[in-house]
Amino acid sequence: MHPSSLPSPLYVWIDTPQALDAACADVAHADVIALDTEFFRENTFFPVPALIQFSAGGAAYLVDPTVTPCTEAFRALLQGAAIKLLHACSEDLEVFLEWAGTLPTPMIDTQVAQAFLGPVPGMGYQKLVALWMNETLPKEETRSNWLERPLSPAQCDYAALDVIYLYRVWALQSAVLAERGRLAWVSEECSALVEQAGRSGENDTQWYTRQRQLWRLAPRALAAYRALTTWREGETRRRNLPRNWLVSDKLLFAIAEAMPSNRYELAAVEGVKPTLVKKEGDTLLALVKAAAYQPEESLEASWPDPARADFKQRFKAVKRVANAAGEELGMAPEMLLRRRDIEALVMAHLKAQPLALPLGWRGDYLGQRIEKALDEVTQ
Repeated sequence: MHPSSLPSPLYVWIDTPQALDAACADVAHADVIALDTEFFRENTFFPVPALIQFSAGGAAYLVDPTVTPCTEAFRALLQGAAIKLLHACSEDLEVFLEWAGTLPTPMIDTQVAQAFLGPVPGMGYQKLVALWMNETLPKEETRSNWLERPLSPAQCDYAALDVIYLYRVWALQSAVLAERGRLAWVSEECSALVEQAGRSGENDTQWYTRQRQLWRLAPRALAAYRALTTWREGETRRRNLPRNWLVSDKLLFAIAEAMPSNRYELAAVEGVKPTLVKKEGDTLLALVKAAAYQPEESLEASWPDPARADFKQRFKAVKRVANAAGEELGMAPEMLLRRRDIEALVMAHLKAQPLALPLGWRGDYLGQRIEKALDEVTQ
């Protein structure tokens, strides 16, 4: 169906706490509540909430968070027994933390659910609706200004349709997941996403692992890069600035590689501008110095070069296990083992350390296969 032929959805505009509480009362006994958010995020670290949408199968409720504070009734709704549906939830979870101060739980991400049902690990919402409902949702308003007021009728329709169809898609998805015995798998995966979002500050120390070139760093440079990225994450959150407005991963990596000991050496690092040296130079140099004098026994070992034959051999062996299991299950192999998970297993095996095998259903399905594949590599 062409988007222009879709009937205009029913929605209720909410711009007072009283209206929000009334809407919460309307859906208080629902088993499933679809949620979505619109936000602005160009010059801040935290998203600026622009619209909160929810529906329990009937009309959509469109909440204006620019004038409506979150109420206890809505927080209770987010924490209640009903399943809360989102699609591609990561930034939406940040919006709820920012506006409501809490996270929706129990939560199901329909993008994650779809990855347990087919070979595409990150299906977009329009494609998901087309797949399950054979209808085409409008997407012209995706990049529109959601902070403008009043919102246009097209924006309101777009926002309402998102939660209305999210509810309908899940009704079909959940039936197939139940038939295949995978509802618990999806719940486990989505619970982990909520838990991870709830400890965002604690994740700062692990940001460095996103860098694909860590193998190039000697142990002290690796310690410096980890310290630099941990500092940057905390500072951008504290100052509410986009990461790259303070200093990018690429530049922090270059500083860690150079291990500068003074402002002159810091300024000589490619990409470092005088303003960064002036404003943050002392802090950056102190972090590098701390890594330079860190006790040897506390340093993390160098990451192995992924181009090394012994690394590639083991990586391919574990990847084959994930691919074979994905084919058997008819789902994306990335949902079984992510690249980062495979690398961690390979690194542990190369160092003769205990393997951090997958837990839960993944462990039941993959654990012995992974151990066998790695054992065969070394025979």
